[in-house]
Amino acid sequence: MFSIRLEGDTRRFMNTLKSYSALDKKKINEALGEAMRTSTLTRFKLSKSPSGKRWATSIRAQQEGGKTLIKTAVLRNSIQAESDASGFAVGTNVKYAATHQYGDKGRTIMASRAKALKFKIGDRWVSKKKVRITIPARPFLGLSDDDMQEIKATVEDIIGKEV
Repeated sequence: MFSIRLEGDTRRFMNTLKSYSALDKKKINEALGEAMRTSTLTRFKLSKSPSGKRWATSIRAQQEGGKTLIKTAVLRNSIQAESDASGFAVGTNVKYAATHQYGDKGRTIMASRAKALKFKIGDRWVSKKKVRITIPARPFLGLSDDDMQEIKATVEDIIGKEV
């Protein structure tokens, strides 16, 4: 158990504490959520994880000259932020998002609309009914060091204006 004893004129201190409790926490979390959503979208442009590590380039991006994780932009465009007075969350409801975030070391792909899958290995075309592949992790969700600094600066800015 802790006990604090304040002596002297404590009105200013008590008023400051009271003003903190009156802060609009929903507004703060809304600002933080949107800032982290924007940061996540920037990761898609840079092809980098929250830690700053570059994503492994996908075979499709290598062959077609596109960007990894942005063939149709469905995943990128699905990133949303939600917030309330208790906190914020940034994420997606796209089914395959977890596969890209965490990777998959033993995914089996089977032909569904044709008798076989057809793909090119080097200069040779190959047909298989099913193939076992590894999908490397390409984390796009999470907080970077810059994100943490942004959160700190945003909260300090809002508290400075409100108090």
